[in-house]
Amino acid sequence: QVELVESGGGLVQAGGSLRLSCAASGRIFSVYAMGWFRQAPGKEREFVATISWTGDTTRYADSVKGRFTISRDNAKNTVYLQMNSLKPEDTAVYYCARAQAATVATASFSYDYWGQGTQVTVSS
Repeated sequence: QVELVESGGGLVQAGGSLRLSCAASGRIFSVYAMGWFRQAPGKEREFVATISWTGDTTRYADSVKGRFTISRDNAKNTVYLQMNSLKPEDTAVYYCARAQAATVATASFSYDYWGQGTQVTVSS
């Protein structure tokens, strides 16, 4: 069993920054890719970013490219999402997830474990 716990969400003004963390426990963390997704009210869950198990490959949604950075610390079983230049349209519940393989993945069906989510609200 794998447990993922997100933290770091909150309320921030447009243009501000937040860093989300996702702590993993349970089965081996380091050999799997990890990802961040988000879901805004009334919308479907969407891909945000993913990172390979080694950390040397990342992918981003076009909407966050250049503003968000995903990283991981395998020694701490933790993945991060640094979010800069936040916009009101970034408001959503953010979820971290563990992929079913070591390589990056952008589709939600490629992930088998999910956290409970953390709310990010960006005011204009």
